[in-house]
Amino acid sequence: MIIKGIEAFSGKRVLLLQGPVGPFFRRLASDLRNVGADVFKVNFNAGDWLFYPKEAINYRGSMEAWPAEIERLVTSLHIDVVFLFGDCRPIHRVAHEVALRFDIEIGVFEEGYIRPNYVTLERSGVNGYSLQPNTPEYYIRNRPIEVPKEKQLGKTFWPMVLWGFLYFTVGGLGGLFFPRYRHHRPLTVLEAFPWIRSVWRKFWYSMKEKGVLDELTEIWNKRFFLVPLQVHNDAQITEHSRYADIEAFIHDVIASFARYAPDDTVLVFKHHPMDRGYTDYSVLIRQVSERKKLGGRVFYLHDQHLPTLLNHALGVTVINSTVGLSAIHHGVPTKVCGSAIYDMAGLTSRKSLDRFWSTAQSELPDAALYGRFREYLIAHTQLNGSFYKAMNDTGLQSGLVWSASAQRPEQQWIPVGNVAVGIPQVRLLVESEKMVREMRVRANRPVVVQ
Repeated sequence: MIIKGIEAFSGKRVLLLQGPVGPFFRRLASDLRNVGADVFKVNFNAGDWLFYPKEAINYRGSMEAWPAEIERLVTSLHIDVVFLFGDCRPIHRVAHEVALRFDIEIGVFEEGYIRPNYVTLERSGVNGYSLQPNTPEYYIRNRPIEVPKEKQLGKTFWPMVLWGFLYFTVGGLGGLFFPRYRHHRPLTVLEAFPWIRSVWRKFWYSMKEKGVLDELTEIWNKRFFLVPLQVHNDAQITEHSRYADIEAFIHDVIASFARYAPDDTVLVFKHHPMDRGYTDYSVLIRQVSERKKLGGRVFYLHDQHLPTLLNHALGVTVINSTVGLSAIHHGVPTKVCGSAIYDMAGLTSRKSLDRFWSTAQSELPDAALYGRFREYLIAHTQLNGSFYKAMNDTGLQSGLVWSASAQRPEQQWIPVGNVAVGIPQVRLLVESEKMVREMRVRANRPVVVQ
């Protein structure tokens, strides 16, 4: 979907459904229109409307009537492509089914598989629904892919907090204007408070956990297992794992570690930064650890530097977090307990969780396989940029780097005769010449009457 750049959507009729919190979809719409696409947008609540107030369809019908409405929209508007963020939301599940039935292309945005400088855009589905090949042989067989130099985003936390606060505040206050809408998670004014609490907790934990990183990297260097936790209501858990919730995963990991891990190792849980304002597993982790007689062998962290932790970890255990891919990037043995696109022989452990604790040091990921896999993943599913903070040097309002060349088409000029012609125009000239030649060949062929 991304390999040909945003210009591939020229002449297409594009429908945008719900996007990430913030103005990203409005900026994307401007970019699509600038390359010649016709863009339509559906708002479902006041939070959607806040960031896309003009030239949008405000759907105020019931969720039960949505299947008929999305079918009417894609047919009456002659839609070619549907873009959405998060393919497990109920309204998007319905849209996905309708789009498939009418042979309409589907583009699913999601947080980046490769963090922190990328976002994901895949055809049809992401994560457990991804169509990416899952066999090592596929990537080893393919020749290396050259990917553009990665642009650094800088910090995106504060823009994300601001957009989230505004979205949930306005979405909750504007419920009267969209009375029949049901969000996939609570959408009330109260949802703004976890974002405020997240800011407070960020400062609190940075002080509370002072010195812990030094202890882990010096005293416990290569003797701790890192367990990155995921957002409590992440579809990755409910849709693509055997766990009912994060609590069940914590129970499972501590029980297995207590029984099978070497005595000179410790377990380190790291809270997800996006979940900081919503959940706290301190009591649960302490109680389960005490029950399993682990004493001081279990740590619970919130705001420590992840790359540093990975560089000093003996192994990493995840459900299916993208941190697993970061762990592989750092050469750390990784055990996946759910369904992940990177879970394959050569990259992750094939042992059970119980055995992983004692075999981790001998299960280093294959660096060559990872290199091929990462190149393919970036070229086919990753866009350099952020939903929450637009880079200013891309030439696009969305602030994303779309094409493999990492250059805008108008910057790519080559001489043709006495004029400079852009790369897209060169392709058009070449294709046109091929067509003319083919027409001449056909015109000179004798007509056979049967």
